[in-house]
Parts: sequence; structure tokens; C-alpha cells
Amino acid sequence: MSSPKVPVKAVLGPTNTGKTHLAVERLCAHSSGVMGFPLRLLAREIYDRVVAIKGPKEVALITGEERIEPPGARWYLCTAESMPVERQFAFAALDEAQLGADPERGHIFTDRMLHVRGREETMILGSESLRPMVRALLPEAEIISRPRFSTLSYSGPKKLSRLPKRTAIVAFSVEQVYAVAELLRRLRGGAAVVMGALSPRTRNAQVDMFQSGEVDYLVATDAIGMGLNLDVQHIAFAGLSKFDGNRTRRLTVAEMAQIAGRAGRHQRDGTFGTVAGEAGEFTAEEVLAIESHQFPALDWMYWREAEPRFDSLAQLIADLEAKPDGPPLRAAPEAIDLSVLKRLADMLQVTQRLSGPKSVARLWEVASLPDFRQTGSEHHSRFVASLWEHMAQGGPLPHSYVASELARLDNIQGDVDTISARIAAVRTWTYVAHRGDWVEDPPAMAERARHLEEKLSDALHNALRQRFVDRRTSMLLRKGGKDDALLPVQVDAENQVFVDGEHIGELDGFTFRVDSTARVGERKLLLAAAERHLAAYMKDKVRALLMAEGQEFSLTRDTDGRPALLWNGAVLGHLAKGRSLLQPLFKPVRAVAGLEGDDLRAIAEKAEGWIHEQLAKHMGGLVALNQLAADAATDGVVRALAARLADAGGIAGRQFLADTLTALPKEARGAARKAGIVFGALDVYHHAILKPAAARWRSALFAAQTEKPMPELPPESAVHLKEWNFASTADCRNAGYRRVGNEYVRIDLAERVIKKAHEARGQALEFGMDMAFATSLGLSDAGLEALMRDAGFRPVAAKAEDPTAVEATETHVSVETLTDETLETIAKDGADEATSEVILESVEINASAATEADSSPAPEQTAEPQPSTSSPQPVNLTHWRWVGIRKPKPVEQNGRRRDDKKPQKGKGPAREKRPAPQAINKPQAAAPSALALQLAALKDKLGG
Repeated sequence: MSSPKVPVKAVLGPTNTGKTHLAVERLCAHSSGVMGFPLRLLAREIYDRVVAIKGPKEVALITGEERIEPPGARWYLCTAESMPVERQFAFAALDEAQLGADPERGHIFTDRMLHVRGREETMILGSESLRPMVRALLPEAEIISRPRFSTLSYSGPKKLSRLPKRTAIVAFSVEQVYAVAELLRRLRGGAAVVMGALSPRTRNAQVDMFQSGEVDYLVATDAIGMGLNLDVQHIAFAGLSKFDGNRTRRLTVAEMAQIAGRAGRHQRDGTFGTVAGEAGEFTAEEVLAIESHQFPALDWMYWREAEPRFDSLAQLIADLEAKPDGPPLRAAPEAIDLSVLKRLADMLQVTQRLSGPKSVARLWEVASLPDFRQTGSEHHSRFVASLWEHMAQGGPLPHSYVASELARLDNIQGDVDTISARIAAVRTWTYVAHRGDWVEDPPAMAERARHLEEKLSDALHNALRQRFVDRRTSMLLRKGGKDDALLPVQVDAENQVFVDGEHIGELDGFTFRVDSTARVGERKLLLAAAERHLAAYMKDKVRALLMAEGQEFSLTRDTDGRPALLWNGAVLGHLAKGRSLLQPLFKPVRAVAGLEGDDLRAIAEKAEGWIHEQLAKHMGGLVALNQLAADAATDGVVRALAARLADAGGIAGRQFLADTLTALPKEARGAARKAGIVFGALDVYHHAILKPAAARWRSALFAAQTEKPMPELPPESAVHLKEWNFASTADCRNAGYRRVGNEYVRIDLAERVIKKAHEARGQALEFGMDMAFATSLGLSDAGLEALMRDAGFRPVAAKAEDPTAVEATETHVSVETLTDETLETIAKDGADEATSEVILESVEINASAATEADSSPAPEQTAEPQPSTSSPQPVNLTHWRWVGIRKPKPVEQNGRRRDDKKPQKGKGPAREKRPAPQAINKPQAAAPSALALQLAALKDKLGG
């Protein structure tokens, strides 16, 4: 390719001067051409650009591990090492020629600069520092300087979280690249990753993520400085030192400028700086040099014999280690290919297979295999030696050998490092397959290797994306413009929320809950996104709520024990303390309270209207009591009873109402009963207040009024509870139950058991009772005894002469058995008011029944009464003794009973004080009690 008579143009200048663009234009203007690049990624980028101009059949791409060479190709894009120097082209160009000073690859660029020529035109592209070398080595060359299109300025250090968008962070090790990318994922949603070790397919996929705006940050090695054209506005150095293969050193000013110059493209200015806390600081001299593009000139370039002799292995090594004639060239440091060759020369199994110059040349080809796996010269030399064993006789590698190695690498499982190692190994075999005489059927093997590399590259891209890109966070951070709220919002059937296809959380009614997998740092971002994107959806949700039917709402106890109002299973708000028990306030949840004024008012009105309807429907008994208490036409004592009963939620113990019940005259009790009030032996309640819905609302109302947790309620069908525990007596009463021992029974059914006991007793003090009904409720023996004791009964043993089984008979109190002696017995037995109330209710019912029977016509007596054909069934009776309900002793305001003794000081027992002498009066006849008067009146009524 050498054409020394053709003039050479050296186009020099800093980055962003259009040097590469100019060379591509000149390449396409000629009938054929070749360009050498420092990186295969850059070669691939320019190849794609030229293909778009000339077509794929006219353009070739040749790199160490990729070879696309159509039969009629006229324009070649190559890495510097892969340039076809044996062919002639009308145009030839070398990019980044200043790399002739690189210790590892410098001799390649020096050789191409000295010997590659086009028939019609040759261009050498590089930085201004290359000028002295052009003058010294190519004195006939025309030097053209090009100024930078945009301004490059220093912006100082910045934290990763403060870096502007469209920033490329440059690191100098794979570990540092991964660490920075991981931090960017957490802070900014992720970053694309570009390294020289990536395959073109992976690199292009990563760059496309950055160029398309899917991510706003790119993390790269210093390979980015070698001409990669990206839409970068700021370059941030994650370090200012790198390991050059021998030692860790500070970057030169030229290297800094080469990387920083990637910021700003064409007419758009760029900035550069460092990552605060990660890298050191630029010196003032370095900043000035980079901004003004003034760099130290190159004094020398590395050189190595490009055409060594192959007479013997020793001659080959000697030529490769030969010194140049003099300045400005220097002998290149020992590169890895020469290091491998020298190690092979020490292996007997290698040298024994050498048979002449041809085999020496072939050994040098094998030793020049790049160390894609970065394993080092010692390990790499052993791998090369294994290949030489098959190729020493001049034949290719066995097909089965290469195929088995590729099959071993055909695995896409693993993390980023594992897949990257497999791709590096595949690149080795791709390089091998592209050597025409190294393998059997090179095209087929090259295609197989290419297909495997693409497969692994796709897996690597996905692994990089999964590890270093949080698309959800990136999308939410990136979409910050005025059209942000127009992004598509989807809420699926399970109330999962997606914005532009990314899951951000779920909706529970109007409450948005952040995705449980989100990190702490993402929560505020997702909440802000929900507020921004769900505004229109919430409007529709409000309209749906206002049109909802009553059955879509419900009352329940939330996880904190507060009475909650639900809409379609989602909490809308809570009941709070109001002016009275039946006037609770509706307090919306935070999400509802945050809605706009009109929507909030409409929801509050809807909720309050539903609460009012439910109270009227299920708490009608309580409403009736309030109306009775406010009725001026009703007796004052009845109104007082109704008021106290309403304040207690419609249920109260007789002891709680003792004073009011004592003052309640007999004729007023009928009015109370007609109003729905039931006087039980232990409790007084409104008959409609014990329904399950009423119990639920009563518990919720008291929880709101007292600002205490709403108790968990038993199943609605439960009449008896054994394994249950109410927190307080009030909770038990509000639920409609009475505690009997360690069990609970519904209040109205407890009263039925007590009433049956009084009916069985009649006028006797001791009696037997069939407990079948109590047993059917599920009461245990201990629970039944506790209930009977509360009602004034004590268990007794059956008399010896009494049979244990008797005929089943009606044992209720009848009109005929209510004699003077009965009434006197009741009065003398000291029956309390509660017991009398139960007996009187029974008597009144039976009396009315008897009156109806007397007024009905008597049946004809023509036939003798027929005996019953059914035999009576024996029943088991339990025996009880009536002792009466013990009245509680009055309690003073200080909480002590009136007859409590004040504790005495000292260790001895307290001495009882002698009562003060009382005046002895003559006994006087006691006035009849209210109970005696009621019984007498009843006796007169029945007797009349």
C-alpha cells in the first residue's frame, strides 16, 4: 500500500473539529478507500455510516474478531492492526495517529503512519501534539489545523446526584464502572455502560439507550475518548489515574483533553469536571491546558520492525527486539504478542514442531492472537501452545475441537461478569475463525461464532440493563416536562397502577400505596409520580363514588381498631366523635382529604348521607328511645328512662337503672313496653337493638364517641361464645352479650332462660327445671350456674324421695294458682323488683289469655274426654332454690361503700366503734311497699 510519491495531508486539531467527518467525506469521494481506527467500536460506527451512503455490498468491516467483506467491497473500515496493507486503495487514512506513543499498540500506528498510502490521497488524523512527529517523519506532508467547533469549559467537581443530564462518567477500571453505574441506578434511575470489552452488538444496544433518552447517563472507560461520537454535554471523571499495564499513574494532559473533548458536539458547548468524593482535582495548569487545547508536543513515537525475518525463531525474536535507527523513534516495549512468542520459544513441545521459515511465520501468526480474555502472557501462552499442537503441520484446527469449545460457551445464564467472560472467549474463536487457513470451513465457523456472540451479547445487554437500569425511576425522572401528566396511566382489575407501562404501586380506594419492592430513596419519587399522573383518574373515581349504590358501602373495623367506612372494600374515612352518639362525624382518610375542595365536599356529603340512612335503618330502636325521651306527652319518668337507656346505647343493666326503675309507676311501665322497652331480670333493652347490624353500629358509635378501639365482633349467627374475650364489659354489652362465668350469651336469650326458671318455680322456693333450652344454646354447666346465680338462684340437690325423672308438664304460673297465699309468699320471700317484673309480665300475659278463654263459647260436653294416646316423655331436671337477687350496696362519690371501715393505724386489728345510743321509739306499723301495693292491686283485679 506504500505510495511515497503521493502527498500526505495531516489534519490536526483537538476533539470536535470534524477531522473524522472530513476523512469520511474524502473516503466516499474516491473510487476505493481504507481507514484505520483505534477501536473496533469506532470502526463499526463509521462502517454503519458509510454503508448508509454506499450500500452494504460495497463496504467492508475488518477487525480482529469481526469480518464483513463482500466480494466486491471497495471501501474498507478497519482497526489499525487489521488494515489490509497488501492491497492498493485510492484513498487511505489513519485516525488518532498520536497513539503512536502508546506503549502497547504505538508501534502499529507508527508503522501505518509511515507506510500506509493511498494512490490518490492519504490523510493522517490526530491531535495538535502530533505536529513535531509529522514534521520529523513526514517532512513532505501538508499540515492542516482545524479549530474546535464549540467551547469546552471546566465546571468543577459535582456529586453523582447533582450531575446534569446527558453526562458521561469516565472510569478507569471495570470495577469502578460497575460501582458508578450501580450508584446512578439508585440515585438517577440507571445508566448505560460502554467498555472496550463489549461486543459491538452490546455496545450499540447500550449506546442506543443513551442516545434515545431512555437513560440520561453513560458510564464508560477511557475508550470513549477514542472518537466515539455521542450526544454528551458533560464529562465527569471518576478518577484521574489509571493502571497502564505496569503501574498506576496520573493521566497526562493530552489523555485528559482527549476524554474531556467528548463533551459538546458540533456547535453545542460542553463542560467537564470530576465526581466529588471519587476523583482528585484538576490542577489550574491542567484546566488551562484543556480549555485552550495547548498540550505538550510528542517527542517520540514507538517503533517495531513491521517485516521481521522468519529464518529461525531466534532471528524473528531478534528482529522484533531491534532498535530503530534513531530519534524520534523508540523501540516499543515488549508487547504481549512478543512476550507470548518468547515463552513459546522456551517450550520444547513447540520448538520441536518448527521445520523452517514457513512454520516460524505460522507460529508468529498464532502468537499474535490477541488476549481477549485478559488472562496475561503466561496463561495466554499456554492457550496458544495448545492451538499450535494442532496447527504445527500447517493444517487447520479440527472442526470438532473448535465446535466443542463454542458449544461449551453457549450458555446465557450468569451475571454480568460471567457473560462478559464468555463473550471474551467467543471473541477469541471468532478471531480464529476469520483466519482462512486456521479452521475447516471458515465461513461456517465464523457465522457460528458470530451468532453465539450476538446471543451472548443480547444476554449481556439484558444483564447490564437489569443490573444498572431502573426503568421505572429513569422514566419518572426523565419525564418532567409540561406533557408529563399526559403519560398513559393504567389501573388494572387488581388496582395495580402503571405509568407508561411501569408499575409504581396500587390503589386502595383513593389511597395510593407505593410498590412494596421500591427502595427507600424511590418512595418520594413514586408518591410524586402518583400525585402527578393520577389526577385525572381520581376525578373519574370521584364521579363513580357519587353514583354508587348504598350496598357498595359498608362499616367495619380497620387494622387500628377504628370504625371505618368502606367503599368497595377500600377505606374512605372513619367515624369520629360528634355532638351525640347518633351524630358521629365523618373524617375522611388522608388521600380523600387531599382532593380538591368540590370533590372533597361531595364525598363527605355522600358518606354522611349513607351514615344517616344506616342509622335510621339499623339503629331505629335508639332513634325511638330518643324520640320517646323528647315526647312532652309522655310521663316524665318514662322519658327519663328512655333518655338514660338511649345514652347507654339501648341496653343497660337493671342495677344501672335502679333509681329510675324504682320511681317508675306500674301504669307507666305499660307505656314503656309499648315503646319497645323490654324489662328483663338482669338487663333492660329495646327489642330492636340486639340485631347484628345494630350491634355493629352501636359498637362503632361508642368507639367513635369514646375515642377507643372498636371491638372485634363475633359472627352474626353466634348466640353463645366460649373462646372469646371482650376487652371490657362495655364492649360486651355493646355487642349484645352478657358474661356468665368465662362464657358469653346473647342478652335476650339469657333473659329467656331466666324467665323459664321463674315459670318453672311458680310460688315454690325450691323447684326442678328442665334445662334443655339452656343446653341448646351451648351453655356449659358452669356457665348455666353462673347465669342462674346472677338471676338469684342457687343449685340444690334433689330430695331423696323425689324421682329424678318426672312427666313433662306445664309449670308456668297460672291465674288459678295465684292465690292470696302466693302473693303473700312472694312478698315474704323478699322478691326484688326485677323478679317481680318478670313474674308480673308472666301473670299479665296469662291473665289476658285466661280472659280470652272465659269469653269464648264453651265446647259441647256430649262426649267423654279421650285419654291421650301418647305417653309422656321423661325429662331430666336440675334443682334450684330461689334466694333473690342481691341488691348492690350504695356507693359514695369517693368510691367506698357506706359501711366500709376506715383503715386503722398500727398492727392490731381495727376496733369496731360502738354505735351512738339511739332514742328508743315504739314500734310503728310499716307502710306497705310499692311491690305489695302492686300485688294487691293485681289480686283485686283478678278476683273481680
